Amino acid sequence: MAQEIERKFLVLDPSYKHEAFSSSHIRQGYICSERGRTVRIRIRDTKAYITIKGPSVDNGLSRYEFEQEIPLNDAEQLMQLCEPGIIDKTRWLVKSGSHTFEVDEFFGDNEGLVMAEVELKSIDDIPVIPHFIGKEVTGDRRYYNSQLRQHPYCEWNNE
Repeated sequence: MAQEIERKFLVLDPSYKHEAFSSSHIRQGYICSERGRTVRIRIRDTKAYITIKGPSVDNGLSRYEFEQEIPLNDAEQLMQLCEPGIIDKTRWLVKSGSHTFEVDEFFGDNEGLVMAEVELKSIDDIPVIPHFIGKEVTGDRRYYNSQLRQHPYCEWNNE
């Protein structure tokens, strides 16, 4: 079983853009975004994927994840079947020690939100935290992409 182990953080400033070794445009929609299970369609530049995720465990640190590349044309058609609210973002990849931080700069209704996540090899894996990283939000459901689709950042009053 494929287990995704990751930590999420808010980003303090745009310096990550100068440190990034790659960036890509991502659009994603959700065929199912129920608590404990999501089915996501993602188009990343010219490639497309279907991803199924299970419930979070370990205080949001890990969960089952299955991902499969699919034809771009199929993904475009499947996006039409998705629940309302498409996530639109640029993902920047920044190396820090032996880890790569994925920094997501959101657009549309989530404009102004910038989050970073880092995948870990185990729950005990400790990454070198880059200087642009702020508050940890691992396990805070508001920051799940499936939740940002339903309750976008533009609607938040206290952030």
